[in-house]
Amino acid sequence: MRWLARDGERLGEAIQDVRHGEFGRTLSVLTGAGAVITAAEIFLEHDKASFGNRMMWLPVALGPVGAAAGIAGLVSPRGAHTALPITSAAIVANGLQGTYLHARGVSQKPGGWRNARYNVEMGPPLLAPLLMTMVGGMGLLASVLRRRL
Repeated sequence: MRWLARDGERLGEAIQDVRHGEFGRTLSVLTGAGAVITAAEIFLEHDKASFGNRMMWLPVALGPVGAAAGIAGLVSPRGAHTALPITSAAIVANGLQGTYLHARGVSQKPGGWRNARYNVEMGPPLLAPLLMTMVGGMGLLASVLRRRL
């Protein structure tokens, strides 16, 4: 039963971290790191497609911007209230746009959605842009959790 008491203490510490903005700082760092890692992966995948559509550069460009906003959210409450939510909202919007564009790419393959079993597997990754959306969502959550100035 001693482990139960320790877990209760850990839960109390986690709740205190959320109340005092420390968890928001952690999410800010994770947002910045996730933006860079995701942008690097997107660059490699879009490079395979020779950046055939100019819109393919947008998530790559948002990576360093997301990293800067994540760092700003870590070191500055003002950055957590301005740069982080604006950048995170842009990242979420771009991820949703990418999901639409990838779905459109699947529909443009021979057979379109009638041949979905093949086209989803061989076409643009349908759910991959949602990873970018999730990174932006973490940034939005971090900015909400750091509301105290």
